Amino acid sequence: HRIVVLDDVYDKFLETVPVEKGNIELAYANIKPRLRMMTLYYFANIYNFLVIGTGNRSELEVGYFTKYGDGGVDLLPLGNLVKFQVREIAKYLGVPENIISKPPSAGLWKGQTDENEMGITYEELDTYLVEGKGRGEVIEKIKKMQERSGHKKKLPKIFRF
Repeated sequence: HRIVVLDDVYDKFLETVPVEKGNIELAYANIKPRLRMMTLYYFANIYNFLVIGTGNRSELEVGYFTKYGDGGVDLLPLGNLVKFQVREIAKYLGVPENIISKPPSAGLWKGQTDENEMGITYEELDTYLVEGKGRGEVIEKIKKMQERSGHKKKLPKIFRF
């Protein structure tokens, strides 16, 4: 494995691009997973490898990934497993408990967690995905997330003339 620190690249990028009005926080945050993706593909190209992603069904179903960032991979071995199943496999494989129980975070900003950003817990999301059950407001939120993120799960449209 290799550790590649991209802080300077991120900072230089922000110095280079103009600051615009709008959802600038989200734009800044999404740069990080896109830089990670570029780095992974850099090494994949050098070694003639494929890029493996860590996305799971819970995240994929609601589009909780950055388009052309952590969603830009060649293989998703966990893609059919909801979050609690991923945790169970981690336990079976002997992953330390402090890693398994650590609140999931993409590290987009200080204190960021997946659940706070989504506004629902993985337990609520997994219950809906596996059992079709949940509180009305949770189900509504999940459906809205699925609808809003549909474009992330499709190839770009090709216009025919």
